[in-house]
Amino acid sequence: MGATRETGSDAPGEARFLARLALLAVLGSLLVLVLALGEGGLMVLGAGLLGVVLCAAGVWWFVAHRGLLRVIGALLVFLAPAGVVVLFAYQGLWLTALILVLCWGVALTCARAALRRSRPERPQVATAAARPARPVLIMNPKSGGGKVGRFGLVERAEELGARVILLDPGAPADVAELARRAVADGADLLGVAGGDGTQALVAAVAADHDLPFLVISAGTRNHLAMDLGLDRDDPSRCLDALTDGEELRIDLGDVSGRAFVNTVSFGVYADVVQRPEYRDDKAGTALSLMPDLLVGEGVRRLDSLVDGAPLADQQALLVSNNPYFSPDEISGTGRRPRLDDGELGVLGIRVEDAAQAADLAVRGSQSTGLTVLSAHRVEVTVSGTAEADGSPEAAEDAGTDGPPEVAENAGADGSAEEPGTSGAVEIPVAVDGEALRMPIPVVCTLRPGALRVLVPRDRPGVVAPPPAIDWRRILDLAFGRTVRTAPR
Repeated sequence: MGATRETGSDAPGEARFLARLALLAVLGSLLVLVLALGEGGLMVLGAGLLGVVLCAAGVWWFVAHRGLLRVIGALLVFLAPAGVVVLFAYQGLWLTALILVLCWGVALTCARAALRRSRPERPQVATAAARPARPVLIMNPKSGGGKVGRFGLVERAEELGARVILLDPGAPADVAELARRAVADGADLLGVAGGDGTQALVAAVAADHDLPFLVISAGTRNHLAMDLGLDRDDPSRCLDALTDGEELRIDLGDVSGRAFVNTVSFGVYADVVQRPEYRDDKAGTALSLMPDLLVGEGVRRLDSLVDGAPLADQQALLVSNNPYFSPDEISGTGRRPRLDDGELGVLGIRVEDAAQAADLAVRGSQSTGLTVLSAHRVEVTVSGTAEADGSPEAAEDAGTDGPPEVAENAGADGSAEEPGTSGAVEIPVAVDGEALRMPIPVVCTLRPGALRVLVPRDRPGVVAPPPAIDWRRILDLAFGRTVRTAPR
């Protein structure tokens, strides 16, 4: 990890002032509670906490069960917060509750601002890049609901001197092979307008030949583009890199020999995306399958070794190319502050009943149901499955109820997938959202700095995520004590 560095007495005055404001806001909320003890202050806390617990339990029952329990869960999700509001209004406690919410809002805002100013984010180093002479761009016209056509990406790229390979949605192609042929024909840059799954396949070819890689945000979610700071609303702006670009060196993930740029998912999510109907009805497919995947008989659990340390009996496991700032990546809203730290992010989830769901809602990352780690190597297997047993019975136990042809399906962006190893115990794996099956153990590693990414100089999406709240550091900042932090 290296030596720690010290800040504190020399911390900027603005950071110290904001830290003191944060502490004053916390004290203010405590004072409000003390003064309101006789007027329902404890009821505000108790009712608010009960509302969170009931809402979390409702979400669990809605997701993990069918029939009456699912109906009750749905009612709780809506009625619990509504009941809290009605109680506050009926008891005349709404003003106390509002002041408490405002105090905590001020405290959290000031605390994050103080931490950000005391420890500024180390910007990723960009280097000057020469204009490519023979860029080749692979574009999927179906990706992102037809963004390639809507934004005129083919015409714009050709105006800038790029050769465009337009995929045929009716004839799935091996995009990695197309990229290799382009390199053999003299391409000095490879780029993709498509989803993150296709981005990863072409990025691997670019990394193998040490060529610059261009990301064009024409996919549906564009997680890689978001973390690079690219404009996700107007993918044509990504093409500015061809004439006015700079280069970043970022890490490239590897899962059992296949590249990934964002995440590899195991367990519940990976099982769901295997189903062919998922593409057309994501919510309906997930709700239909979740009860069997979470609490049904013979539910599969995942075991893993995270840098050699065991992490057992997880329902879901997510491994990311560099850690996310917070577990929000589950919902697709998380961001990675950096893509060049040389570490995998690891998120394990195990929630088996409503009580554990409530614990997760109240305690967040401190809950026993959530494990957040970073690592250099993650090895994933299935709980209770003998690795050496390649029998059909073992393979069936390790798989899902989905159709066997899923292993050979084409990716969402038109890329052909390789079938799994015959006779081996396989598990569903979602690689950058693509549904695959891989023989266990599935090994995730990282290739530090393997990918040269060409980006525009003007990137409107570059935003440093707020730091995690550390009240010990806030106290140290406020009182001018030495703050010890790990190097970045």
